[in-house]
Amino acid sequence: MTDHRPHVADVVVVGAGMSGLSCADSLLRQGVDVLVLEARDHVGGRTRLVEADGEILDLGGQFIGPGQDRVHALAEDLGIEVFATHMAGDHLVETSSGRIRHWRGTVPRLSMPQLLDLAQAQARFERLARTIDPAAPWSSPNAAVLDDQTLATWIGRTLRTRGGRRLFSLATRLMWACEPSELSLLHALFYARSAGSLQAVMATEGGAQQDRLDQGAGELARRLAARLGDRVRLSSPVRRIAQNDDGVLIRTAAGDTVRAARVVVAIPPVLAGRIGYDPPLPAGRDGLTQRLAMGSAIKCLIVYPEPFWRSSGLSGQALSLRGPLSGVTDSSPRSANRGVLVGILEGAVAREMAALPEHERKNAVLDQLARLFGPRAARPRTYLEQDWSAEPFTRGAYAALFPPGAWTQYGPALRTPVGRIHWAGSETATRWYGYIDGAVRSGQAAADEVLMS
Repeated sequence: MTDHRPHVADVVVVGAGMSGLSCADSLLRQGVDVLVLEARDHVGGRTRLVEADGEILDLGGQFIGPGQDRVHALAEDLGIEVFATHMAGDHLVETSSGRIRHWRGTVPRLSMPQLLDLAQAQARFERLARTIDPAAPWSSPNAAVLDDQTLATWIGRTLRTRGGRRLFSLATRLMWACEPSELSLLHALFYARSAGSLQAVMATEGGAQQDRLDQGAGELARRLAARLGDRVRLSSPVRRIAQNDDGVLIRTAAGDTVRAARVVVAIPPVLAGRIGYDPPLPAGRDGLTQRLAMGSAIKCLIVYPEPFWRSSGLSGQALSLRGPLSGVTDSSPRSANRGVLVGILEGAVAREMAALPEHERKNAVLDQLARLFGPRAARPRTYLEQDWSAEPFTRGAYAALFPPGAWTQYGPALRTPVGRIHWAGSETATRWYGYIDGAVRSGQAAADEVLMS
């Protein structure tokens, strides 16, 4: 915006992530005059593209998989091809003592007691998850009991071996970028239920990490924004939303104002709670946003001249109980012109390492990769990282975490409109919560809600 004269639109969308852009695109297709206000100087939300060594890479969300129909349909609509995550070869697992083992499949090689322990725990978890109503987790059978305990409590009660408990806790960090003590059992069950099963969340082949998007997942946002044209306004953080019987008035940090009939707030709950509202939000909605912290994640991209591990019969996938990365994946471009390994520092490790200088984090990551893949891994062309908790207009990743009591006490406020204010974002999705597909679904659902209001 170039001046402070009020702009007028039918609907304002706050946030140009995948949810906000999908919402705006759906509204525009129905002839609605829509304006998107984005705080950053770029679109994409929790997806982000970066160029390194002549390749476009994802510093944010990047994977899609079977059952994620909305994001597949959007990619086809936008002319973006899908290709499989590299899986050929042996996977690695590093024990806490530093021993490296090779394995294939979904579960690493374990002792028979550990294998049986993990199998019985996963079966119990899957049975519980099937009882959860993803549209209203708080109304599920025994919701109060499930929401009264942390996932850590359940792990301690359910798994009988030390190795089994450590591996299930490792999976927690990989899936939610947090410690098992930071989220309620009900939320963990809801998350798995929204994806179809825990297996769908954990697996690469046949699961949520099976596929990638040519030119990067962030290309979805770029092409959606291009279709919306000048209806997307960057560097326009929203500071205040006032509403009355006649409509809403949105004010940005620069003092620009927009009048509209309705507004869709398509940003994480923690950020939505920092906007000023007139009149104030209901206590239930405000209480919700006070409780939903984001996961802690620092994504690391390590670029090599080629994916050298493949010639050694390795897939590039690894799990580690020693760390600092819990997991590593081959994220090389489709052409394989460069080799790229990706790993994420999560939860307590991310918070501890965020306090270190970047070169110390880099050295720790490269030391680990050298242990896993040999000395060539210590000599990359480029090292990149993105601390999503330090990003002021995200404040964490992958998604908001529901601690004990949040779903049962405040859950109904998550998706319920407040007058002319509607809510979107991956956190409002009932299917594929926390994923790109969930963001697309939530934006389209919010557009439908606005059209029917």
